[in-house]
Amino acid sequence: MNTTTKPKHLGRNISRIRELRGIKQEALAMAIGVSQQTISNIEGSESVDEDKLDLIAKELGVTTDAIKSFSEEAAINFFNTFNDSSQGSNFLNNQCTFNPLDKVVTLFEEKEKLYERLLQAEKEKVAYLEKLLNNK
Repeated sequence: MNTTTKPKHLGRNISRIRELRGIKQEALAMAIGVSQQTISNIEGSESVDEDKLDLIAKELGVTTDAIKSFSEEAAINFFNTFNDSSQGSNFLNNQCTFNPLDKVVTLFEEKEKLYERLLQAEKEKVAYLEKLLNNK
């Protein structure tokens, strides 16, 4: 009879904590600078690189130990008793209140307007230089 315990599935723990916090894979991916597919792969892995685990824990608002020792039974107690005074009473409401895609679209539109202004300025320069050449 084998009495060794199976190691915790860190990816599954990350997934469950992320779901309990109401954070989508896309938002977590954006926060740590990876793709949504990478988050999906991490959540499917039994082990996670310590550096990635630190980043993920920080974005989920938990410690790496909380991820490593997470269990369904202790989840309610953990989240009910977890207190981070540095974030005040808004700690549990620390969720993304905007659509990240809206931000991307807005940035794209702003860059497009800037490009149009730059293009117009260049056209005006060309017209001015042509006028100078024609007057000679």
